[in-house]
Amino acid sequence: MAFLFILWDLDDEPDGNVRHCLEHNVTKDEVREVLQNPTSMDDSHSSGKPVAFGDTTTGRHIMVVYEEVDDNTAYPITAYDVPRRA
Repeated sequence: MAFLFILWDLDDEPDGNVRHCLEHNVTKDEVREVLQNPTSMDDSHSSGKPVAFGDTTTGRHIMVVYEEVDDNTAYPITAYDVPRRA
């Protein structure tokens, strides 16, 4: 599943999703790339929330933890680098 729309908090929101991603040096563009073109999807082993895995044009392989708002919209919670799955 790919998401057309991604909901973001304000960039300066202290507990917002933009800041949570930037804590791992992941940009909004990288999150968007993965959510719009994931290589695989699963559920987080720790939180049970859905996750999307994918490669970015910057050469990273990241996992995006998100909430599904509807069939076309995701709210990313955080994102970070992960090893590629075998």
